[in-house]
Amino acid sequence: MKYSTLISASQLRELDLRDVLIVDCRFELSDVERGERDYAAGHIPGAVYANLNRDLSDLSKTGVGRHPLPDDEQFVKVLRAWNWKPETFVVAYDDAGGALAAARLWWMLRLAGGDNVVVLDGGIAAWTKAGFTLDATVPDIGRSNVDAVFDDSQIVMTDELQRLMTSPRSLLLDARGTPRYRGEVEPIDRIAGHVPGARNRPFSDNLDASGRFKPAAQLRSEFDTILGRHAPRDVIHMCGSGVTACHNLLAMEHAGLHDSRIYAPSWSGWITDPQREVAVGEN
Repeated sequence: MKYSTLISASQLRELDLRDVLIVDCRFELSDVERGERDYAAGHIPGAVYANLNRDLSDLSKTGVGRHPLPDDEQFVKVLRAWNWKPETFVVAYDDAGGALAAARLWWMLRLAGGDNVVVLDGGIAAWTKAGFTLDATVPDIGRSNVDAVFDDSQIVMTDELQRLMTSPRSLLLDARGTPRYRGEVEPIDRIAGHVPGARNRPFSDNLDASGRFKPAAQLRSEFDTILGRHAPRDVIHMCGSGVTACHNLLAMEHAGLHDSRIYAPSWSGWITDPQREVAVGEN
């Protein structure tokens, strides 16, 4: 069976886990080693670990945000170590509703040509709540010799964003919490506010009280209200560093609203140039 967005814990448990690449993407911004410690203490059986800073970013890059995308050659080394191939069925999970950093891996694998990748709805909490066990064993899954190239057409960088924002067709959605979007608080980046013209859709609005994604029909209705006359392909997602933005893209895809894109540098990349305008408040 082909999946493209989400899978439930019970659906995953019914599969032969030997046929699935499961990736634990847990990460804590304030304690960057916590996710790996938690993985070592217990993870879904057979899962490998992806570190947001080390495996899903290239922190040596400057001027393009706090979590710059790695070059495709660098990401391929990670994929080879996981014995990944484009046809591999991948399940990514975390403990933050998919936001840190399962949705980021989901998006990056799509960039690399993987079309059978999903996020575990509800993450590791849904797995344990269902009564399924964890394992502390690090799996030996072999290696692949895969090559892959990112589809750059799905990535928006700052020069393109500035061009696109001159057109009324484009819609920039900021996935950060509303106080950060308004510029009322800024706990991470050096400047508060948002890109002029951006609208706010906090990624947390994609989840219900249990931490699972809202039903596809409800997400469709909510995003339709935000999009108005904008086509999904004209939507660009951003956040603080290009990570939680992927959550909104995942939610739109789950809702049947396809082909929106990610502004990869996001707010932390935008503010590297003091000449770029900053907006505060609702507009």
